[in-house]
Amino acid sequence: MKKYLLWGALALVVYLAYVAVSLYLLPPVAELKNRKTNVTIQVKDWQGDYHPFVVGPANRNWTPSASIPSEMKWAVILAEDASFYKHEGIDVKAIKNAIKYDLEKKSLARGASTITQQVAKNLYLSREKTLTRKVKEVYLAKRMEQELSKGRIIELYLNVIELGPMVYGIGHGSRYYFGKHPSALTPRECAFLAAMLPGPRVAYNPYKNLDRVLQRSNMILRLLANKGVLSQGEYQAALAEMPNVGRLQKKVDQSIQQAAVLNNLSSARIAPGTAPGEAPAEAPAPAENAAPTTSPSESPKGSETPAAGGAPTPATPPPTGANP
Repeated sequence: MKKYLLWGALALVVYLAYVAVSLYLLPPVAELKNRKTNVTIQVKDWQGDYHPFVVGPANRNWTPSASIPSEMKWAVILAEDASFYKHEGIDVKAIKNAIKYDLEKKSLARGASTITQQVAKNLYLSREKTLTRKVKEVYLAKRMEQELSKGRIIELYLNVIELGPMVYGIGHGSRYYFGKHPSALTPRECAFLAAMLPGPRVAYNPYKNLDRVLQRSNMILRLLANKGVLSQGEYQAALAEMPNVGRLQKKVDQSIQQAAVLNNLSSARIAPGTAPGEAPAEAPAPAENAAPTTSPSESPKGSETPAAGGAPTPATPPPTGANP
């Protein structure tokens, strides 16, 4: 028994040394204070392949904080990390609740990552679910909170979130679904995009589960109203608005039909005279106008220009006790 304890202690020492070296070799986060900084990361498409993606002004869909409506910022904060302005990178209470839930379910079903942790993971780490990666994530999140403003963290987060098939960032997402610049998003559209974040591929894919996305966006709108970001009139108007996702339906229909054509092409099914790689005559080829990319000359009511500290300002004063 003593021998096993000795080997176990040695293995622990080696692992801790490995973790210490790994943390030391992590890239500095101070460079992110410069808003002209560009970071190239790898993002995964829905077929499992990785592609380079630029986070920063070099990306044509990059959206600076001043062009993102405050409703969009508050929507993701209230839905994803309600304690964002209270914690310093990690939410201890959320971690305890997640551990309790996972133990009850006997699975790793619930995460407790803050927005800062998600930014750290997206910019610097892999997607592997290991203890070492989690330690790195927490370490980077703490460093980000020390070096960056909350506003800068939200700006980075909203420019790297996944919202569709190779649709990353609020700039691309707003054009992909609604054909408009992010500054022109309505409160309902902001809530709609925020509602997709837990699972844009399946669970909260608006084409597959539109009712679920709408229900969650209704919940987010209610949170915005309770926070004072929306007045009661604005809240009721947003509830009455139905997001126009017709553009999405055309895109998904086209991708499904193209996939079906590729999967079904064989010598037995290709019509006479059809060239290899060409879709059979009976397979329709839907067309769609390209999404406009021209930015409006001015932001609509509700957009904000945060101070250096970066906290988004609610469109109406928050109720007593609400976070600034």
